Amino acid sequence: MGDLELLLPGEAAVLVRGLRSFPLREIGSGGWNQQHENLEKLNMQAILDATASQGEPIQELLVTHGKIPTLVEELIAVEMWKQKVFPVLCRLEDFKPQNTFPIYMVVHHEASIINLLETVFFHKELQKQAELMEFEIASKALSVLRYITDCVDSLSLSTLNRMLSTHNLPCLLVELLEHNPWSRREEGKLQQFEGGRWQTVAPSEQQKLSKLDGQVWIALYNLLLSHEARARYCLTSFAKGQLLKLQAFLTDTLVDQLPNLAGLQGFLAHLALTETQPPKKDLVLEQIPEIWERLERENRGKWQAIAKYQLRHVFSPSEQDLRLQARRWAETYRLDVLEAIAPERPRCAYCSAEASKRCSRCQNEWYCCRECQVKHWEKHGKACVLAAQGDRAK
Repeated sequence: MGDLELLLPGEAAVLVRGLRSFPLREIGSGGWNQQHENLEKLNMQAILDATASQGEPIQELLVTHGKIPTLVEELIAVEMWKQKVFPVLCRLEDFKPQNTFPIYMVVHHEASIINLLETVFFHKELQKQAELMEFEIASKALSVLRYITDCVDSLSLSTLNRMLSTHNLPCLLVELLEHNPWSRREEGKLQQFEGGRWQTVAPSEQQKLSKLDGQVWIALYNLLLSHEARARYCLTSFAKGQLLKLQAFLTDTLVDQLPNLAGLQGFLAHLALTETQPPKKDLVLEQIPEIWERLERENRGKWQAIAKYQLRHVFSPSEQDLRLQARRWAETYRLDVLEAIAPERPRCAYCSAEASKRCSRCQNEWYCCRECQVKHWEKHGKACVLAAQGDRAK
């Protein structure tokens, strides 16, 4: 493994072997939290390994011990908890948590798993945090989707049918390019969502292809130029109209950055002269979402009971329990490791410029200058004091 090790090989193997699925009512419990910490450690070690080009030991362990399905089931279970249990929990009359961090960790769990899957395969008030995290999860899911399309010719028939017919991914990807949700303008400045935050793009960089735009274009290239996918995709008049919208986006500047898109230009030019096809009526046996169906069947009618159980036993921890958990989180999220796996230099918490100075009290926020730190104190002060008190209590 790399020079900076979070886990020894033997420790990583023990953590991977211990991964298991949890019933919905145990989400957020002590055992579940322990597994969340283990996943975070595996996640950080996988990033360290990839950064140091030390092979893929975490991936090999997950595959060897058959834990990929476990991660997928955990991902689906948390999504179901968010849809079915969390809204009921928030409506309970006695739901008045003194600390929302345990709930935040459940919401964060989904991001941890999807990030681990992305890493091992291919070298954030509560509502606002959840919304930002949902956006980040969606961006990572888009990256995972693109990697799946790299293997489109070897996918099963049912998977291809679900991608091309059930969800019509080529047309969905065109919609993504049209609406470009990872770009926005704030006070006249272009911002793009990268690295888990909105970042201002310098005028000289605005013609540069963003990572998420690139993922969409590569996925479209894979789906539309793959022999197997083209044989299965029904080019109706609607699909043809949607796909031909891509011609307006395929500028010389874009093709210069992704030369393979020249092949996509040729495909679209040919498509413009091609007759459309009537909808296919082939019989295709498609797999149902087994894990979701099973979890929903097992817990149907129990959402309120699960929420009440978790309110009493999971999300109402004592002050002592919170202090113990805070200590465990501090040990899991070691600053030296987090800095090593950061995809880029720290950014100023006030102006988002590259930062080199850290808050000396809590060590959690970064600033580019003293002026920005003073301006940000009104927002940062309360959290800073609490964090410093927590450190002294250790």
